[in-house]
Amino acid sequence: MQKCEDGVVKKLLALFLLAACAGENWIAPDGFVYTPIKTKTYEIATWQKINNPNNKHIHIYIEGDGYAFDAYGQPTSNPTPRGKMVRDLAANDSFENVVYMARPCQFIMNEYCNESDWTNGRFSQKIIDAQSSAVKQIAKNKHITLIGYSGGAMVSGLIIKQNSNLKFDKWITIAGMLNHKKWTQYFGDEPLDMSLDMEKLPKIKQTHFVGGRDSVVPYNLAKTWADEKDIVLIDRATHNDFGNLKIFD
Repeated sequence: MQKCEDGVVKKLLALFLLAACAGENWIAPDGFVYTPIKTKTYEIATWQKINNPNNKHIHIYIEGDGYAFDAYGQPTSNPTPRGKMVRDLAANDSFENVVYMARPCQFIMNEYCNESDWTNGRFSQKIIDAQSSAVKQIAKNKHITLIGYSGGAMVSGLIIKQNSNLKFDKWITIAGMLNHKKWTQYFGDEPLDMSLDMEKLPKIKQTHFVGGRDSVVPYNLAKTWADEKDIVLIDRATHNDFGNLKIFD
């Protein structure tokens, strides 16, 4: 029994070290600093560019579901994203204060992480609580523009709905999945029974960028949860490629 326990401890330690190295060694855009944020549960990986702390506004980008499932549709052991689209969008944001925020268990694993956190419980209350805490610690008393990609759009919407004390100025989504019940029903997938849903969107100024060639969150489905006046259709965009999207002109 002792050997088994020692083996588990060594395996966990190796996993934590591997995750920490992944975060520290991920090449940050110019001006961004790797800054992990501790919450009561998860440690959230962020890369921050704070050029003017006195500016009362901040842009926060929230990552999508990452590498949650493999090519065969099976859950992975590490949801750290392989693509850089959201990071690149943050890097190309010329605003003075910009933050890229990963999802729990991306880049940093700890004892709270388990497979449900990036599968059927990816929008659970504990996930939203952790990311809300990270947003609060980053933004402090600043006005926030929150930008969420794919599943991160759902997370960002739930953060806004549950934190009316924070100063959210605008909500922006990119290829955003904003109602997982409609989404799983549309594709005939298993319901995300450990996740919160969002029957009504936050009452806030919002823009939703939708890809004309997105087969993961198609335009016809996006119209069922967002008002068409708030949707910007990018004809040639796919779910993972929005080209040189200009969010802020």
